[in-house]
Amino acid sequence: MTVNVGGKEIKRGGSTVAGQEKKEDDKLNPSAYSCEILLSKTTMDKAKDKSFPSDACIVKYLVDGKECIDLTRSGKQVNIFDMYYDKYGKESLKAIEWGYGTVNPSQWGYKTPEKKKRRKG
Repeated sequence: MTVNVGGKEIKRGGSTVAGQEKKEDDKLNPSAYSCEILLSKTTMDKAKDKSFPSDACIVKYLVDGKECIDLTRSGKQVNIFDMYYDKYGKESLKAIEWGYGTVNPSQWGYKTPEKKKRRKG
């Protein structure tokens, strides 16, 4: 049985919802793995910056025979492994190392609030 959605005949239970197709990258959202990618496909010099949080990890992996480096943070390294294994496959993940950041993870990205000017009265 088919349903008419936006002028297109779509099979019930198909992969489209309201005429929009699902993208392959939607299923590999880093937040679904409790991860945050800080730098993607970067150089080692940029990944060694000390202004990143101390819980960030350097991930080395292969894509099409080329070695790539990401800076990723998560509560557990197994979440990082799961994300890259699911995204790139069995043979691509080479190493997960601790990063060089020195900022306390709870203070990273914190912006101090602006001070209100006092009235002179």
